[in-house]
Amino acid sequence: MSKVQPFFSVLIVNYNAGDLLQSAINSLKKQKFRDFEVVIVDNDSQDESAENLDIEGLPAVRVLREKQNQGFARGNNLAAKTATGKWLALLNPDATASESWLGEIHAATVRHESCRVFACSQINMDEPELLDGAGDAYFAFGIPWRGGFEHPVSELPNTDSHCFSPCGASAIYERDLFLEIGGFDERFFCYCEDVDLGMRLQLSDEKCVFLPTAVIHHKGSATSGRYSYFTMYHGFRNRTWAYLKNMPLTVLLLTLPGHIALMMYIYFRNTGHANLEGMRRGMWHGLKDGWALRWQSDYKVKPSRKATWNLVKSMCWNPAQLSSRGVHVWAV
Repeated sequence: MSKVQPFFSVLIVNYNAGDLLQSAINSLKKQKFRDFEVVIVDNDSQDESAENLDIEGLPAVRVLREKQNQGFARGNNLAAKTATGKWLALLNPDATASESWLGEIHAATVRHESCRVFACSQINMDEPELLDGAGDAYFAFGIPWRGGFEHPVSELPNTDSHCFSPCGASAIYERDLFLEIGGFDERFFCYCEDVDLGMRLQLSDEKCVFLPTAVIHHKGSATSGRYSYFTMYHGFRNRTWAYLKNMPLTVLLLTLPGHIALMMYIYFRNTGHANLEGMRRGMWHGLKDGWALRWQSDYKVKPSRKATWNLVKSMCWNPAQLSSRGVHVWAV
């Protein structure tokens, strides 16, 4: 007798998350919507965070143990391939889901039956009066940000809206779509792989709906350090990679000087509290190697004129909104 397909596969990629991983698992045990499985990829953690997990109370769970750190991108791709659910629900190991999280997403798939990508509300785990993000936003000069990051929770949109793309900490993708488009670009390793995928989805004419009632609490950079060499290098490199790789040529030529200027501004703004070598090397490798990614066929999308125009419309063109890291959504 064939096994019934679960509605959701919750994917967790773990790397030295400590006790946070068990907290994420515990939040899934409390889900009111029960038609899901959990797939955990452990990227060769050295802190035993994936050992002796208490998984009692989960409908179904599998742990894939890797012999090296595969990164967030490849880790999720591996989990997606072994997943059996209709929908992939990504959850960071440094995040916890509200009891209604999966139920709210399930209801949204009914309300928006043609939508294949959803973003969730992210609340700051340590300061719950602040937003961690309301979907990802994207400035036209190639700078992404989590919409409303560290803004008051009161600024959270109160209705379903379109946003540029979901943040990888709580992204929701139809599994078939995720696999068809190639999943995350594994060359990114981690950081901005969700933005890169979001651009490819926009260029494939796939829109993202932001769900204010589907809530997780996110600690953010808990395992890598917010201003560490690792975070600065991959953040600077990968945002330029996503931009050079995906931006339609006409828009790229118009916005490239602005991209370089903004990257320099971000560098000087972070001087004094962020790793300078990581930022410098990230900028250099982003510009040096990003062009090659543009012409390689892997993870490449050939957009229609309509999809290109939709991408242009979905980007933010207001520098004040970028500067404030405000919420950027629009009506469904």
